[in-house]
Amino acid sequence: MYTETTVTSEVVYEGKIVDVKRDLAELHTGKRVLREVVKHPGGVVILPVDSNGGAYMVRQFRYPPQKPLLEVCAGKLEPGEDPKSAAIRELREETGFTAAEVVELGYSYPSPGYCDEVNYHYLALGLTAGKIALDADEYVDTERYSLERLLDMACSGEINDGKTIVTLLRASRFLRAC
Repeated sequence: MYTETTVTSEVVYEGKIVDVKRDLAELHTGKRVLREVVKHPGGVVILPVDSNGGAYMVRQFRYPPQKPLLEVCAGKLEPGEDPKSAAIRELREETGFTAAEVVELGYSYPSPGYCDEVNYHYLALGLTAGKIALDADEYVDTERYSLERLLDMACSGEINDGKTIVTLLRASRFLRAC
């Protein structure tokens, strides 16, 4: 097994959402190399699916790619926050839904080559409609699709958001197994 051990670590940028550090790491061979790491508090992702098989997505403008993306409900973890509780919060805030059942679908690393972010994936079932409570700087449109259509969109390149693709695949597998 190959490993790398941190020798020194220096924070070179502290931001609102991410920090960046520069580390000196030692390889299993003894050679030392520089590593840049984006520190992120982690995120939660939740896909609400109604009793008729309709899946609810949000479309929102994303600044880095400079365009609106169709995504699953998602949000950043607050320090010390339980991922499942955060997913339930994001579900309510972005769609207004509450769920009778929240199924854990595992976790993923969006970009492990340079970022320590972990996304926790969930499926929301037994939906009850409620009032949306978006953050002050958040603007989203909610859209309903069949899960099959969403999988087609992910495969065709209409959906390009990694966390969404992972969640759609895992939710689809879970729902087919039921």
